Amino acid sequence: LMDSIIDVARTAPSWKNTQTARYVVVQDKAIIEKIKDETLLGFEGNIKTLAQCNTLVVLTQINGRCGYERDGSFTTSKGAAWEMFDAGIAAQTFCLAANEKGLGTCIMGIFDDAAVAEAISLPEGQKVGALIALGYPAEEPAAPARKEAEQLVQFL
Repeated sequence: LMDSIIDVARTAPSWKNTQTARYVVVQDKAIIEKIKDETLLGFEGNIKTLAQCNTLVVLTQINGRCGYERDGSFTTSKGAAWEMFDAGIAAQTFCLAANEKGLGTCIMGIFDDAAVAEAISLPEGQKVGALIALGYPAEEPAAPARKEAEQLVQFL
């Protein structure tokens, strides 16, 4: 199941097709507990989510590729911000693929990057982009309110 989800997620677009997203699938309850207890910066929402989580995906990225030219300079004024932009695209693609398989997901961004990296023994040259809790939902929650399309668009 995870292989089929990641097979879809790997098609997410990225800066100059650098494909820097990586997926660490954590099913070891002790590691999930360590991340819950030691890395979430006291954020109760994420703590509650991980308390119920049996599978946690740590989305990581290869450092220093998105937004960079081969000589280390930046092509655009966005600089290294392309790394998180690409991580966001990868996370959304992963979540949509999981949803298609009947799984629920929750992307979490409030955590101590270094502590998570240590908890999963992240290889040098990578950094943590997001945490994604994954599982079969007990219920289908109501969608939160959204702005109307006309509030979001401008035509010139």
